[in-house]
Amino acid sequence: MTEPLIRLRGIQKYYGDYHALRGVDLDIAPGEFFSLLGPSGCGKTTLLRVIAGFEGVSEGTVMIGGQDMTKVSPNKRPTNMVFQSYAIFPHLSVGQNVAFGLRRAEGSATEKDARVAEALDMVGLGGYGDRAAHALSGGQRQRVALARALVLRPKVLLLDEPLSALDKKMREQMQVELIRLQRQVGITFILVTHDQEEALVMSDRIAVMFEGDVAQIAEAEALYRRPVDRRVAEFIGVMNFLPAAISGDRVEVAGLGAMSLSELQSTARTDGDTVAGFRPETATLLFDGQTAPDREAHGTVAEVVYYGDMTYYDVHLDGADRPVRISMRNVFGRPVLDIGAPARLAWSPGAVTLFR
Repeated sequence: MTEPLIRLRGIQKYYGDYHALRGVDLDIAPGEFFSLLGPSGCGKTTLLRVIAGFEGVSEGTVMIGGQDMTKVSPNKRPTNMVFQSYAIFPHLSVGQNVAFGLRRAEGSATEKDARVAEALDMVGLGGYGDRAAHALSGGQRQRVALARALVLRPKVLLLDEPLSALDKKMREQMQVELIRLQRQVGITFILVTHDQEEALVMSDRIAVMFEGDVAQIAEAEALYRRPVDRRVAEFIGVMNFLPAAISGDRVEVAGLGAMSLSELQSTARTDGDTVAGFRPETATLLFDGQTAPDREAHGTVAEVVYYGDMTYYDVHLDGADRPVRISMRNVFGRPVLDIGAPARLAWSPGAVTLFR
């Protein structure tokens, strides 16, 4: 197994009586695109700043590259950060902004100019060095901030919600650009975001945080398909929840009926009340002439939301006290059901997870 580039052990952080980080343990590999994901106030930005050295720790150890960095100042760590605001100097040119971090670095002016040009090429801004920074678009300013961080050739690039100020289309484009850039330069990226989709798209692994603690660390697909508890399942994407009851090796799920406990994914193994969850895309609505490949449930369409390529249905299943959401791709010849229409839902027990 590869030795972790970053190793955090027992990280505690207090602000007076407020417990911001609660014994965080974390390993991040060299060359990994790692995301810290969670709601506002969960501690993800505080943890990023601890790695950068902008925040000290109340307890615990920060190791980077096998060296104890717990007491090392930010400018002596092999890290650099891209802030949410970008912090571009509007009175300087693009090249001067990128070169700003090199002002104390060793090397001749020619060598520094070459490094600036290299960094601008990396982010797709080759030839922009003389352009005025205030004349750039939001996406271009974000690229300049990246180049300014990369010109110092850090081992770790820290990204504090760098795409949050961009519009949806530009944000999606920059997600792809960041993935490409990370693969190109081969250094470790650590991204802080509250956007679940952004984390799933960009990351090799994701740490989901709540209230200063890490709830689950996993690759994107595993995190989405096998959340460790209901809290993670609710935060990552959309999950339908239905009341359920376990009795021996049988489970009764409201609206779906009875099934064997062995057929389901489960974090709950004791008899009694629990909750069953499934994703909107893991069930399907049956139209005229279609038969269920596995199980079938019945209900009524309560709401229809049309998105062009997809239609989202809220279906009130017979025997359930709340609607479930089903996503259906709009293909040629498939009708869009009306509110109040009867609905036949096909599903498989393997798509259902029981949560404690």
